[in-house]
Amino acid sequence: MATPVVRDLLSRKIKRSALSIALGMCVVGGVQAQSAVGSIFGSVQPNASITIQNPQTGLSRTITAGSDGRFTFSQLPTGKYVVTADGQTREVEVKIGSGSQVSFASDATNLDGVTVRGARAFNPIDVSSVESTSVFTADQLISLPVASDVSSVALLAPGTVRGDSGLGAGNLASFGGSSVAENGYYINGFDVTNMRTFLSFANMPFQAIAQQQVKTGGYGAEYGRSLGGIISIVTKSGSNDWHFGGSVEYTPQWGRSAGKDVRERDPDAADPLYVYRSDNESDSTIYSAYASGPIIKDRLFFFAMAEGRNETTDTFGALTSTATKNTDPQGLVKLDWYINDSNLLEFTGIYNKNKTRYNTYEYNLTADGENRYNVGRHEAPIEQYDIENGGKVGILKYTGYLTDSFTVSGQYGYLSNTIDSRLPANPVGGECPWAYSFGLTTSVVDRYIGCNPGTISTVADLNAEPDEDIRKAYRIDAEWVLGDHRLRFGVDQEEYESSHRGRTYAGGINWAYYLVPGNSVATGAYAGQPGRTVNGQLVPRGARYARSRVYQTSSSSYENTNSAFYLEDNWQVTDNFLASIGLRGEKFENKNGDGVAWVESDYKLAPRLGFSWDVVGDASFKVFGTAGRYYIPVATNSSIRATGAESTTSNWYYVTGWNESDGTPTGQGAQIGQTQVNGSLVAPNPASVASTTLSPMYQDEIILGTQVQLNENWMLGARLTRREVKSGMDDTCTTNPWIDWANDNGYTNFDPDSVPSCYFLNPGSDVTLNVDLDGDGTVELATLPASYLGLPEYRRNYTALEFFWERTGEKFNLQGSYIFARTRGNVEGYVNSTLEQEDPGLTQDFDHRLFTDGTYGPTPNDRQHTLKLFGVYTITPEWQLGGNLIVQSGRPINCQGYIPLEGIEQPDLGNLTPYSGSSFYCLNDDGTRVLGQRGDQGRTPWTWTFDLTAAYVPNWADNKLRFKMDVFNLFNNDRVTEYNEFKEASRDVISPNYMNDVNYQSPRSLRLTVRYDF
Repeated sequence: MATPVVRDLLSRKIKRSALSIALGMCVVGGVQAQSAVGSIFGSVQPNASITIQNPQTGLSRTITAGSDGRFTFSQLPTGKYVVTADGQTREVEVKIGSGSQVSFASDATNLDGVTVRGARAFNPIDVSSVESTSVFTADQLISLPVASDVSSVALLAPGTVRGDSGLGAGNLASFGGSSVAENGYYINGFDVTNMRTFLSFANMPFQAIAQQQVKTGGYGAEYGRSLGGIISIVTKSGSNDWHFGGSVEYTPQWGRSAGKDVRERDPDAADPLYVYRSDNESDSTIYSAYASGPIIKDRLFFFAMAEGRNETTDTFGALTSTATKNTDPQGLVKLDWYINDSNLLEFTGIYNKNKTRYNTYEYNLTADGENRYNVGRHEAPIEQYDIENGGKVGILKYTGYLTDSFTVSGQYGYLSNTIDSRLPANPVGGECPWAYSFGLTTSVVDRYIGCNPGTISTVADLNAEPDEDIRKAYRIDAEWVLGDHRLRFGVDQEEYESSHRGRTYAGGINWAYYLVPGNSVATGAYAGQPGRTVNGQLVPRGARYARSRVYQTSSSSYENTNSAFYLEDNWQVTDNFLASIGLRGEKFENKNGDGVAWVESDYKLAPRLGFSWDVVGDASFKVFGTAGRYYIPVATNSSIRATGAESTTSNWYYVTGWNESDGTPTGQGAQIGQTQVNGSLVAPNPASVASTTLSPMYQDEIILGTQVQLNENWMLGARLTRREVKSGMDDTCTTNPWIDWANDNGYTNFDPDSVPSCYFLNPGSDVTLNVDLDGDGTVELATLPASYLGLPEYRRNYTALEFFWERTGEKFNLQGSYIFARTRGNVEGYVNSTLEQEDPGLTQDFDHRLFTDGTYGPTPNDRQHTLKLFGVYTITPEWQLGGNLIVQSGRPINCQGYIPLEGIEQPDLGNLTPYSGSSFYCLNDDGTRVLGQRGDQGRTPWTWTFDLTAAYVPNWADNKLRFKMDVFNLFNNDRVTEYNEFKEASRDVISPNYMNDVNYQSPRSLRLTVRYDF
């Protein structure tokens, strides 16, 4: 129990902070830094007794310092503590994954008879850690102009950049040159990353966040399954004090500037707009209410929050507009049971299921020009449906302080998540073919045809349940302090199951209609061209043709099992020098729909080394460094795509037109080229879809840095980071190299159909698969040398020099960073931003050697210069201003075109023909196909954005009420952030919209917030 004077003192000092509701945080999470815990360390007289107290919860622990006077309290719940030793008392704040150093040698301020050392508002120099990390508290999140989502908070950290707008809803962070699909996300120590695609994570009420830790590199052996960064959240908890409150966030449409339209460059296009967004609307109200307090004083606490919403959008496209509405609530409950001061138990429950209503409207297509967009809008929806997402999260955690030097913890977590389930599953119009026609350029759909409204591309297998992900995970961790050594070790295992509901094209078939420009078109991209090459044949000018596609996937369920162990020794070599020596073992297993493993690795060892040198000995000057290896699992989406039955059959025909009633062709004539079949309706042999020598993808990283406390207010730091992917993993979709190898080695009866249409490999390495060498129907292992495939090794390197600083004070707090970074490689990573391809590990990048030509260069997330500044200034006790500035150089621009098919034989020719113009082979202005290089078309413009916030905390409301206004992109900057990089509208036809604008900076928006905390 805290003494009354200490309790009163801390209550007065902390009440003014919104963090007061989080002070009694129970230990949660998996292990030390990975979990929602921190530590207190320092030195006193040898063998002295040290006591820590959390006055908000009654938690108290006493230990004895070592013979050298050093002590450590590990795995502590986050919050503020009073530390007492040698008749002196200090106040410190414990942050997630951080160590708080306590000194009993220096003077401190005496207040009400108690000696107190105040905690800093921002991250202090932590000489007990070798990691590169930032921690943002609830106080900061309330004060700064930052959007209410964890990715926006993560983007405040040095070394992070915003990923492509077309991936993961356009709001994911890239860490250290990695793709946005290589990060890990944790809530109270439980991994909530979507293992299906790595592009999302379990949501929770944003106002329930107490602290958010952002790890940008150098994380310890307890961490794995990530090549990018780690985002770890601590939720708020209850305490002995009762608290109630709530907030309303209003982001009105009237406070939002209009988006920019883009003009169509094709003079013959039916629509004048290439991109239409000026009439887009968005309106959001998010309200929350919470309560927290003791169920049993000093022992059992609760925190509960409900979050409601009323979010609407209206988004305009070329042919239709879509209005959405989401009113579903979310909720969180946290229970903390301090059984006694040595045994803690906590439970976190989250409900985040939501249903969004979609209404699709068609424009008046009889109107001319831009007027078509504004005539007859929203008279009646042509389609109405719901999309359901989310589910539930449950986390149970026990921590036992068994002795002064030995701590053990155990955790079990459960997650369920519905994936984009469309309701109803059998929509009206879904029985009709998905049919549409293209304009002359084939780059923009001109209109939808028939009884399908055009928005129903595929329909679900009604005999299967909706797509859902289930994660069940446990871990056991321990920490043992032995003299100068702090040993940490543990094991964990997670089973992640993803069900996939099979799909087919609506109406069983997709019809796309094209018209080759006639002889009357004498100008523009088509002048002087005899026609258009379609499926290997020349289609003359003026001809109309159609492409039919039949697409089917199977329904099944796929399981990943990821296991790991780790051992780490934090060795205090001298009073000022800490060495961290760790080893992590990772094991991955992916099963097909029949429960048979198709990817299985032995334990892969990932060493982690680091040091922290407290140069002066008072935590004012730190030199640190890390070196480590990091692995990432195979996504369950890869299991679905690689081992499930999936088939696409494409045909091209001459036609005279189409039936307006159902979208089927009229006057169907001769077939153009051969039928193209990709995949099969028979699931592949699981022993044939991945090389038996496949190595999981991993990356090596080295960081060297320093931090210096210049004076009482200013801290400056610098870091040099080098990351290099050593072994990449993707699929390739080529058969001809196997045929060539078989011929060269005398296998005259080799069956090429035994080679999967696509198979996993480590690019640049030999491939060992089960194939039919003798044509007898029996497969056997065979190794294809890498030279036959002609694929380069998977390459991605990141080098960065980073400067970061922070200024703390009573009125003015500022943080910032400048980073010079270069990311070079022949692949972005688990996703392809240029193609907006969200298939982790199944991108097009290595499907054939031709797609790898010209690919080495600056990757899509390469931003050479990034400056970030954010902070808060308190004008008076009632008025506060804050700002957030980001200045950034542009992203690289490519020229994308069709691969040359000359000299390619069957069956690869048939497989490659349906690919779009998505290689680095491009037509020059003379119409000649030449090989370019990644990033050789320059860069998008530099951008800068300034967000402003103003807050009023009136004294007449006892500082419990806060009015706040945020203005995002205050100056409404609208620089281009993305161009159309596709040179060809169709093979050998230059697109007039090549290098046309596609995306701009988000327009100015306004957010109004009212908070009350009692």
